[in-house]
Amino acid sequence: MMIAPTFQMDLQIVIRVILACLLGCLIGWERERHRHIVSAGIRTYGAIALGSCAFGILSYYITDSDPSRIAAQVVTGIGFLGGGIIFRQGDYVTGLTTAATLWATAAVGLAVAFGLYFVSFLITLLIYLLLYLPRLTWWKKISAK
Repeated sequence: MMIAPTFQMDLQIVIRVILACLLGCLIGWERERHRHIVSAGIRTYGAIALGSCAFGILSYYITDSDPSRIAAQVVTGIGFLGGGIIFRQGDYVTGLTTAATLWATAAVGLAVAFGLYFVSFLITLLIYLLLYLPRLTWWKKISAK
C-alpha cells in the first residue's frame, strides 16, 4: 500500500507529530510540576507521544499488510520501558504511576497518528486529571493517605 508522499501529506504528518508531542509534553509538565524527581517529565512524555505517533503514521502509510502490527509493537515496547521503571524494596513499590502514564501517553500518540483528535485530547485530559487528583483536598480525605 505504499503511498507516494505529497507536500500536503507531509504537512499533515508534521502537524500530527507536533500535536502528539505537545499533548505528551502537557502530561510530562504536570509530572514535573509536582515532583522533585524529574526523571520522567516533559522530555520523556513528549518523546513517547511523538515516537508512538510517528510509528503509527509509518505503519499506516508504509506497511503493505496490517498497519496495526507496528502499533501493537509500540504498546509492547512502551510496556517494556515501563517495566524498567518499576522498583520494589520490601513492601514499597515505586514507579507504577510513571510506567502506567507513559504507557497511556503512547495511546495519545497513536490516537493522533490515526486522526482520532478528540480521543487524543480526551485521553490527555484524563491522564492529566488522574495525575492531578491526589493534590485535591477532597481526594486526600477520601483516599485516607
